[in-house]
Amino acid sequence: MKAIMIMFDTLNRHMLSPYGAPDWVQTPNFDRLAERSAVFLNSYIGSMPCMPARRELHTGRHNFLHRSWGPLEPFDDSAIELLGQAGVYTHLVTDHQHYWEDGGGTYHPRYESFEFVRGQEGDPWKGEVSSEATEGRLNSSIPLTYQKILHHDRINRKHIVDEEQFPQAQTFELGIDFIRRNAEENRWFLQLETFDPHEPFYSPESFRSLYPKLVGDRGNDWPAYGPVSETDDEVERMRHRYAALLTMCDDHLGKVLDVMDELDLWKDTLLIVNTDHGFLLGEHGHWAKCVQPFYNEVAHTPLFIWDPRSSVQGERRNSLVQTIDLPVTLLDYFGIEPTADMQGHSLRATITSDLPVRKAALFGLHGGHVCVTDGRYVYMRAAAREDNQPLYDYTLMPTHMRSRFTPSELQDMELAGPLSFTKSTQVLKIPSTGRGTLHQYGSLLFDLEEDPRQEHPIQDKKLEENMVALLIRKMQENDAPIEQYERLGLKPETLRDEEAASEPSTEIIKGHGS
Repeated sequence: MKAIMIMFDTLNRHMLSPYGAPDWVQTPNFDRLAERSAVFLNSYIGSMPCMPARRELHTGRHNFLHRSWGPLEPFDDSAIELLGQAGVYTHLVTDHQHYWEDGGGTYHPRYESFEFVRGQEGDPWKGEVSSEATEGRLNSSIPLTYQKILHHDRINRKHIVDEEQFPQAQTFELGIDFIRRNAEENRWFLQLETFDPHEPFYSPESFRSLYPKLVGDRGNDWPAYGPVSETDDEVERMRHRYAALLTMCDDHLGKVLDVMDELDLWKDTLLIVNTDHGFLLGEHGHWAKCVQPFYNEVAHTPLFIWDPRSSVQGERRNSLVQTIDLPVTLLDYFGIEPTADMQGHSLRATITSDLPVRKAALFGLHGGHVCVTDGRYVYMRAAAREDNQPLYDYTLMPTHMRSRFTPSELQDMELAGPLSFTKSTQVLKIPSTGRGTLHQYGSLLFDLEEDPRQEHPIQDKKLEENMVALLIRKMQENDAPIEQYERLGLKPETLRDEEAASEPSTEIIKGHGS
């Protein structure tokens, strides 16, 4: 038994042909994948963005209600580590530079071995100290951190010109090399993970040339997070730049599928193709993510799974699933029990017969909207106060994405807990500001059946009350800190017994198709 996870960052569901992408987007190998796998129609994010999602891929539980971006905690159960302890060899190949920053430092050591390809985004890779190289680096209109990222990106691109020099190409080459060298071996897991098609949308000319709008185009390929200020033509060109990079992803996906065909790996290899979240390409008048509510362009993700035990292929699955289900699915595949702190469910029976594993999905960002969906309705609860307080980080690993917490941030910290999942360990409770700008959008309620593009928020008091009750229940299941309810203007009263008993039981899930 073997398993491969091909993970793309910022893979937009609505730009993939199996999910009804526009005709001009070229993703033929995703069509090929859809013909060989179960295609999930109701897959949702959990915690935003990159590293919070990867913490979920290890722990099988949500991150965002308790803390922001950060490493794995000392009390976290890592599914990858559990695989290794059970004799499954685990290997990571990635060009995702956030693993090597302060806020991601404890993830990659959980694998038996790992390979890292340099050069994505503003990775501080190649060093140049000449006045020509550093000219224009300082610009007081943007924060110093982002000045450095843009500077390093300019330097890196001097060394990433030919297709084989692109980090994605090198990552897939290394991943395929691992597959070939170990094809005859048993009990291994490969996580083949590329940062693409995350911005900047920089791709080789061979893929850009497939899109007529990009012929001779040398415009900006790195949209700023926030409201769209560009013309309609500029927005359209940015979408084409994303599409060109997406087609590169599709091409390398096809190379893995070729190897699986060649080596007949379909007979004994689980294949998961997934992402952490999507990206707004001008929809809702915005670029990117995290500075606006989590519309479906960001929250509703693509997911493909081939399980050789059931051999289901070319079928759609409507059950509501989330990122936290993937580590539990991996453990189940290798016959390993999840820990008590894991809240995801194995998708084995869902793949086989579309058996539901949950009635609702909770998702969001630390300090942002807290959202819940039952598959038809999506409710996004905003902060009740403009200052987005009270809000705290609960952690023993106080780091941001690219820095440690400063002493001033730690002046008012205190010990709290233990929490239900910290294994009798107290944690630091540190005041946080979170995403205060999200208050301006207010709470939003959408009917996805009537309004799939989420363009018309609905006002329905009774429905909103029902969704609030659902939201509170999901927050209680995740042991949300009491101040999260206050921040959202909610009262965490005890729910009625009939409301509490809504999730399918673990026994039923395990028993179906076992």
